[in-house]
Amino acid sequence: MRLEIICTGDEVLTGKIVNTNFSYMSQKLEDVGLSVQWETTVGDDRESLLRAFQLASERADAVIVNGGLGPTIDDLSQEVAAQAAGVDLVLNEEWLTRMEDFFNRRSRIMPPNNRKQAMLPVTAEIIDNPVGTACGFAVDIGKARFFFTPGVPRELRRMLEEQIIPRLLAKSGLQTSIHLKRFHSYGLGESHVDSLLTGVEELVPDGSVKLGFRAHYPQLETKLTVRGADMNEIKRKLTPVEQEIRKRLGNFILAEDDKTLEGVILAELTSRQASLSIVETFTGGQIAARVAHLPGAERVFRRGLVARDLVELGAAVGLPRASLEGEITKETAEEVARAARKQSGATHALAVLIDLDEGPDRIEFGGTICLAIATETEAASRRSRILGGREWVRLGAVEMGLDCLRRYLQGLPVDERIDFEKT
Repeated sequence: MRLEIICTGDEVLTGKIVNTNFSYMSQKLEDVGLSVQWETTVGDDRESLLRAFQLASERADAVIVNGGLGPTIDDLSQEVAAQAAGVDLVLNEEWLTRMEDFFNRRSRIMPPNNRKQAMLPVTAEIIDNPVGTACGFAVDIGKARFFFTPGVPRELRRMLEEQIIPRLLAKSGLQTSIHLKRFHSYGLGESHVDSLLTGVEELVPDGSVKLGFRAHYPQLETKLTVRGADMNEIKRKLTPVEQEIRKRLGNFILAEDDKTLEGVILAELTSRQASLSIVETFTGGQIAARVAHLPGAERVFRRGLVARDLVELGAAVGLPRASLEGEITKETAEEVARAARKQSGATHALAVLIDLDEGPDRIEFGGTICLAIATETEAASRRSRILGGREWVRLGAVEMGLDCLRRYLQGLPVDERIDFEKT
């Protein structure tokens, strides 16, 4: 089935906002075996929108239109959809009632211009929006089925996953029992993982298991899309493949499916009735932020210290100035972690100290990372060097600090070499 996505809005066309909706839709469709052939971005102009709809209706079997369902004058999708389909635009009383109830439940009066959101092509099929007032709908234009979705990301995502993808799968004739298995890793590059996993798809000879990757430094997501008659068949196919992936990627798998690195750490600490303090330089507090916002963190997270000056940081944890002057080492990180743990009363402390290169930001710009995890009885540490610019170093240091803490809590080596570090 040939698919096209049309994204609308002057703010998208001019680059004033990043079009994350397209990447989200494309990835979700790819995950279920539906590949997008074309992507079009159109501004808020009737003639341009009409031409885009007409072109898509000639070459695609299904089209997802994103945006233009709001109450303002520049929201044109319903009007142009009716024109392209050659039908009248009429008030949909069912959706008008839904919107009025939406506002009443929030003790608000619906503004008059919201009625515009209930104006739909007379032949439209309503696609429910449980979290907003923009009415999704589907309509035939030419030979293609068009699905109109709101631009608000959380509204789009519910509509796409719960309603549009099942309709597209039914239209395509593909098996509708599909499962996506995900492995999240840190420390291995995409090409390295690709070579490590050579042949895993062939463990299921009928071709119903597809391997894919999504790189978003510093993590890599390895995806398995599995088709079957039902979930029992999917599980039977998936089991040997996922076991082989765990075997080949080993310690580098930090989480699976919807779990996150920080969530895994919190769960490990919670199961021990343990607590955590974090000390970090240059990262802007991003390590602590990743943990502290999670539900349940209030029972685990004790303190986060952030500084750019190591001596100032040392004073905050009660270390003498002389011990922190000079080159940052693993031993320095261990000393800071021990002091932070003792001062805060936490069972565990993580210190991530970064010594940046001098000079302007550039591809050769790097930083030396010394980190340590301390408990009452021991400390584990590592030293690493990352090149690639200031932001690359910052992101890498945050991920490395959290991943080393995860490794320590799971009894794995914290100093295993990764692809992103320079010897």
